[in-house]
Amino acid sequence: MQISTTARHCELDPEDRYFVQQRLEKLGRFARDIQEAHLIVTAEGYRHSAEITLKLRHGEMVSHEQATEPRVAIDLAADRLEKQLRRLKEKRISRKRTVRPPNGKAGPLGEPETEATPELDELEEG
Repeated sequence: MQISTTARHCELDPEDRYFVQQRLEKLGRFARDIQEAHLIVTAEGYRHSAEITLKLRHGEMVSHEQATEPRVAIDLAADRLEKQLRRLKEKRISRKRTVRPPNGKAGPLGEPETEATPELDELEEG
């Protein structure tokens, strides 16, 4: 995963850059298809805002947070992305996959639908 950082109206210390790299590398546990991460830290007076954009194979995820310190803003934005990635991972794991046979009829997990048995028809009549 490539990590790029941009600082607007401020400077990021080498310790902060190392913190960003370590924090964003941890996000790889939740999605292996992260291709690129881009961090933008902006200082406006006493506020620091952090915006993290993750480029996945099938889309993008963005989080934006503000705090009085740049490291706190980065940490909050990374926490929000972690929540989003956890939800995405759970969604990917829990998705039911049905396999459709050639006739187009399938039950859950690819099991073909069962026909009514003669024993049940006899019970209904009598």
